[in-house]
Amino acid sequence: MRRLAAIPLSAALLLAAAGCGGNSGTPTPTPAAPGQQQGRPDKVAAGVIAIVDVAPIYLGKQKGFFSGRNIDLDLQTSQGGAAIVPGVVSGQFQFGFSNVTSLILAKSRGLPIKMVSNGVASTGKDGADFGGVLVKADSPIRSAKDLAGRTVAVNTLKNIGDTTVRASVRKAGGDPASVKFVELAFPDQPAALAADRVDAIWVVEPFVTAAKAQGARLVASNYVDAAPDLTVAAYFTSQELIARNPDLVKRFKEAMAESLAYAAAHPDEVRAVIGTYTQIAADVTVKITLPAWPAEINKASVQTLTDLAVQDKLLDKAPALGDLLP
Repeated sequence: MRRLAAIPLSAALLLAAAGCGGNSGTPTPTPAAPGQQQGRPDKVAAGVIAIVDVAPIYLGKQKGFFSGRNIDLDLQTSQGGAAIVPGVVSGQFQFGFSNVTSLILAKSRGLPIKMVSNGVASTGKDGADFGGVLVKADSPIRSAKDLAGRTVAVNTLKNIGDTTVRASVRKAGGDPASVKFVELAFPDQPAALAADRVDAIWVVEPFVTAAKAQGARLVASNYVDAAPDLTVAAYFTSQELIARNPDLVKRFKEAMAESLAYAAAHPDEVRAVIGTYTQIAADVTVKITLPAWPAEINKASVQTLTDLAVQDKLLDKAPALGDLLP
């Protein structure tokens, strides 16, 4: 990736590999017991991933949207949503960030969690989203239909990546069951594509920009194909915290709503704050396609991801979404 020397594919960027697939990892949070004592702010630990998607919560903390609601927010990075979920359930984190498919799978296993705020969403623009499927410039693959029978790299198997890529293939008239998926960390995918170890890759920013800089060509915007304005990830908490401290949950939701709205309206500040918690270089952040940060979770798209999980046999039976959705 000579032209992308400005993108250090270091451990910090490797964290981005977990952003959409919910890779497992060991969180290192410190317990924070919420609850105001003598007027002091609630100390709140939130488990996040050091990726573009969580820029609003960092921006919201910077702008005082949480402290203004008497929340002393401690953002703790973890390797992925699959590590954050047990941290939230155990009380190590009061809130966490994870992709929607991982949350659906966790709910199907009976974990007592509930979404409280939108996290990140697709732009809804084909060819201009923050994630997509790319092939080499000279590849015979011209559309998602041509991915049938081919090998596609995803960062995590049996999660939001392969189910939405299959949705693209299905929509284009191809056979989604014939696509072969291999698990490969996002930072390693552009090189694997260039070396012909895979036929196509599914990546998110900044790796979309990285692959394109090496000459890769976009053939599908899988989030866009899966559902209009797809909610990709969400912030969530435990049912126990909702029962014990509903006021804290309410204030967190309000602060997140303000953070999301501010991020959506101030893309330049979003690009600036990304450099404060990742090692993505400034000359790269100005080029990447930012995701959308609507205030509300697109509940219809969560249902679609649930249906896809059942259709692709990630689940035998869909969980009751009423217990998961806010």
